[in-house]
Amino acid sequence: MRSLTGWRVLLFVMLAVGVVLLFQAPAVAQCSMCKAVLSGSNNARFIRNFNIGVLVLLLPPVTIFCSIFIVLKRYHADGQESEGDGLGSKADSEF
Repeated sequence: MRSLTGWRVLLFVMLAVGVVLLFQAPAVAQCSMCKAVLSGSNNARFIRNFNIGVLVLLLPPVTIFCSIFIVLKRYHADGQESEGDGLGSKADSEF
């Protein structure tokens, strides 16, 4: 039963990624000040590389956030399994 739920989640994630990629708009990963400075430049390759650099700098914070989320989710799931084993305190059995 658990593997069926895993496949559903995987299918949902793949479908969501597909929809995002299908309807994506060109993203300019710049703040307004960077965009103003780069708009005066005629070097298209430099502007493209600058945009890629900004996106690369976005990866560590997103990775850290996702890692913390995954660890907390696993910790929470472990806590729920131990509550259901019948070894809880009297306060747990009242609810």
